[in-house]
Amino acid sequence: MNVKITVQRFGNALSSMVLPNIGAFIAWGLITAIFIPSGWFPNKALAQLVDPTVKYLLPLLIGYSGGKLVHGHRGGVVGAVATMGMIVGTDIPMFLGAMIMGPLGGFVIKKFDVLLQGRIRPGFEMLINNFSAGILGGLLAILSFLGVGPLVDQLSNLLAAAVEWLVHTNVLPLASLFIEPAKVLFLNNAINHGVLTPLGVEQVREYGKSMLFLLEANPGPGLGILLAYCLFGKGTAKRSAPGAAIIHFFGGIHEIYFPYILMKPMLFIAAILGGAGGVLTLVTLHGGLLAPASPGSIISILAVTPHSLGNYIANIADVLVSIAISFAVSVVVLKTGKNEAENFEQATEKMEKMKGKKSRAAVLLSSELQEKTQFRPDLVKKVVFACDAGMGSSAMGASLLRKMIKKEGLAIEVVNTAIRSLSEDAQVVITQKELTERARQKAPDAYHVSVDHFLDAGPYEQLIAKLKNAVKPEMGPEESGTAEIKEDRELLAEKHIFLNQSFANKEEAIRFAGKVLYESGYVTAGYTDAMLKRDQISTTYIGNGVAIPHGTEEAKKQIKRSGISMIQVPDGVDFDGNTVYLIFGIAGKDGEHLNMLSRIALACSDQETVEKMAKAKSAEELLAYFEHTSETDERYPEFAY
Repeated sequence: MNVKITVQRFGNALSSMVLPNIGAFIAWGLITAIFIPSGWFPNKALAQLVDPTVKYLLPLLIGYSGGKLVHGHRGGVVGAVATMGMIVGTDIPMFLGAMIMGPLGGFVIKKFDVLLQGRIRPGFEMLINNFSAGILGGLLAILSFLGVGPLVDQLSNLLAAAVEWLVHTNVLPLASLFIEPAKVLFLNNAINHGVLTPLGVEQVREYGKSMLFLLEANPGPGLGILLAYCLFGKGTAKRSAPGAAIIHFFGGIHEIYFPYILMKPMLFIAAILGGAGGVLTLVTLHGGLLAPASPGSIISILAVTPHSLGNYIANIADVLVSIAISFAVSVVVLKTGKNEAENFEQATEKMEKMKGKKSRAAVLLSSELQEKTQFRPDLVKKVVFACDAGMGSSAMGASLLRKMIKKEGLAIEVVNTAIRSLSEDAQVVITQKELTERARQKAPDAYHVSVDHFLDAGPYEQLIAKLKNAVKPEMGPEESGTAEIKEDRELLAEKHIFLNQSFANKEEAIRFAGKVLYESGYVTAGYTDAMLKRDQISTTYIGNGVAIPHGTEEAKKQIKRSGISMIQVPDGVDFDGNTVYLIFGIAGKDGEHLNMLSRIALACSDQETVEKMAKAKSAEELLAYFEHTSETDERYPEFAY
């Protein structure tokens, strides 16, 4: 496992130098396709762009990206300078050399900066920074010109000769034995952009096209497997396969079919044979591309196919043959396998563990699948807002949606709760994105809506639109009041409102809000730490320049009685990249605070109102914004949706 991780990291490092610059590669490929003598619109003057772009621009971009990965912009500059020596010292595009000198340049300047950290006299920083980068970059350029360049030149020639041998001996299809399994191990970008792209560019420069660009990017093997699942799969895998096929073939996101192989590892054979058949077709018909097809979709492939009928036929045939072979083998595997429904979720989890992070494609597909197979708007009777503690952000979000649903006359109850209190029979659950996975574990059969911030009305409007199309409108149930709710003025009194405050960071702001609650007798001394912990679990920023720090679920026992503190920060304070102007510290017990929290939510749902509140001159003026705002009060249309 450690070897696999090491290889993955090395491969990711290689691809990370090329991937950010794929647009430049495509630009070069299109210029080549259009303006060279055999191009779509030959132009001798514009064709002069081709050679300098591939020889100078592309290696410099790779060198800069490699240095930047190691030590930011400063490392990128030194990496580019170091790469320049190699470019001048050779006659071929120095992509492999740039992948060496770029990171090396970043590493050298990083070590130099660490060595001098804290030792530079004030006033000399710019002088030393500029000259150190120039001197070290120049020395590395000389080194690459005299020593590293010639060695990489020889290595490039050996690799190119090896590829030529594979092509001329008709054994290039055997490359699929390594490429197709490596995809599922998430080495696809490393193979494609770390190895095949540099060699392919050199072939384009010499022959006008390269089939190496199609070895990994071909979507045919994956599409054949997904089509087999569409027809002969079972359970979740069969229902999700059509959506995955579209995303894979037209969107070029290959990782979306990896879980389907992991569900039945025998499908590796289908992918390998499909890939090999496509490569054999490509070699036989002499196909190839002008530039990398990234992402690997059929659209990208056609866009960088050389402008001739023969090339289009060869490349399309490559894809079609791959589809046919992988489909046929996949059908045999699926038909002869165990007669049980495949567990798509477990396979996706296995894939994500191999990848080391969440799969955005799998998340996209899971959301689409969930809506198709589980969400029944006509049966929805309750919507549940869930957060960690269930006392603050979820309550405010519930207030907004409750008013919107009442306005539409839908008979749907809206409640809020802590995630751990979710019931398995919940129908619709709304959470912040970072908490959705926890909520899904508690209520796996519910329709889950993820939001960035609870004051963002967009997702609520989309949900209501779906509910309206399926649910017959009628007057919703009357809101059941909480027994013995305290007067709102006692929960948020003038003495608990602080104007014109400023804070260096959000931790300082949260501590101030917690201090007010503690000194007012609402909570015990440890509650402030629980507020900080809650914000680390999921941001308490809820949108529109408003934050509502509150404690965790476990900290509820530290609340003596319900109370709210309000802090105005006219110049704003940063909450995870969002500027907050109003902070409401919340301690809620037995639902006593929900009525006031509802008033705050409705008032703060309007951006202009928040801006006015951020400039208010007195506590009385601020309280006036909540005085006549409630879910049932229609006298103030500015708070209505």
